[in-house]
Amino acid sequence: MNRPRLQIALDKQDLPSALSPLQKAADSIDIIECGTVLILAEGLRAVREIRALFPDKDILADIRIAEAGKLLSQMAFDAGASLVSVVAGASMTTVKQVCEVAAAAGGEVQVELADEWYDANKARQWREFGVEHVIVKRSRDREAAGDLSWGPEDVARVDELAAMGFTVTITGGVTPADLATFAGHPVGIVIAGRSIAAADDPLAAATELQNAIATVWPS
Repeated sequence: MNRPRLQIALDKQDLPSALSPLQKAADSIDIIECGTVLILAEGLRAVREIRALFPDKDILADIRIAEAGKLLSQMAFDAGASLVSVVAGASMTTVKQVCEVAAAAGGEVQVELADEWYDANKARQWREFGVEHVIVKRSRDREAAGDLSWGPEDVARVDELAAMGFTVTITGGVTPADLATFAGHPVGIVIAGRSIAAADDPLAAATELQNAIATVWPS
């Protein structure tokens, strides 16, 4: 079982605020996510500037495509993204368009599952079209409502999706202590946002998560 990669989610409302923690933590980060909030605030300029600063890092443009799949995904890849995100409720036509653009651009596609929406048959179709990644999440709204737990249903979903051939990402206020819940299970990417970006020492926070990943998934 491969060790998960660590992804930082940058959801600041301006680029300087996003770059400050990123530049401090970059040595311990595998994937950079230009979050939805950041891209809404700054546009794809955020992707272009981060690509210029980090030419060797994978960059996700978290634009959550729901329609206009061909156009939006092409814009993101042209800006320098390595991956783009699609919402789980997007039509199969939209998902297929995004996958075709990604294949031509040498990029990858990620589908973000909603807390209470999951259709295994649809997920199998995504995989057939070429979707490489899916997210199992504990949403920001779920956290705000006080649900801070990861349960057996989350772990079972990780296993099911990985068995279909997806790289499975977990996200939603992930802390080092949370990772033990997924020990022995095929998590491919761990996303951390505020726990790194809002930390007093972003590099130390990212390193702590990398150390926890190495402990839970020893090579």
